[in-house]
Amino acid sequence: MTLYHFGNCLALVYAPYHMAYKYSGISEYATFSKCVYAGGLYIFTQLCKMLLLATFFPDTDTSHATGEFNIFLEILKATVDLADLLGLYLALNSVPGKGHAKILTSAIGWASAEHVSTAALVWLWTRSDLPRRHAPLVAGMLALSPYRALIEEAVGSIFSLSAWALLALRAVHASAVGLTALAMYAVLAQQI
Repeated sequence: MTLYHFGNCLALVYAPYHMAYKYSGISEYATFSKCVYAGGLYIFTQLCKMLLLATFFPDTDTSHATGEFNIFLEILKATVDLADLLGLYLALNSVPGKGHAKILTSAIGWASAEHVSTAALVWLWTRSDLPRRHAPLVAGMLALSPYRALIEEAVGSIFSLSAWALLALRAVHASAVGLTALAMYAVLAQQI
């Protein structure tokens, strides 16, 4: 039974990535090594983040028990998430080829749903034909993306939100960021 459960979990986790790789057409570009590179880059950035957090930031489990919320410390910890943006930027720029192959290869290699909207923002930022009027909005959304959890926790703490209300707030926030990135991509795609 354990082996069956392991196979089921393995299929649920990796089958969508395998199908996306095989049937999207990027397998024709021989980009498997770049997918592995992007995955390795993700592991490296997570390791760097763990080392930074463990070395320079104190344990905050005791402050949560007393109910104290140190906003400055939380801002500093959220700033460490900028390493994800840097790693994703390097993954996108290291993949040669057409634009769609670059994004698919990096996204499948990175394999993280939290960074899909951020990947679209990084891709928009690296575009040379991004209209100047959209540049401040993209830069602002990129700058605020590492602070998503901090903003949600602060709003939940200020308004004493229940777990369901906090879940709804997170869904609204993720939808707003994703739809804004999609709208800017649609505007950019119409101009091409």
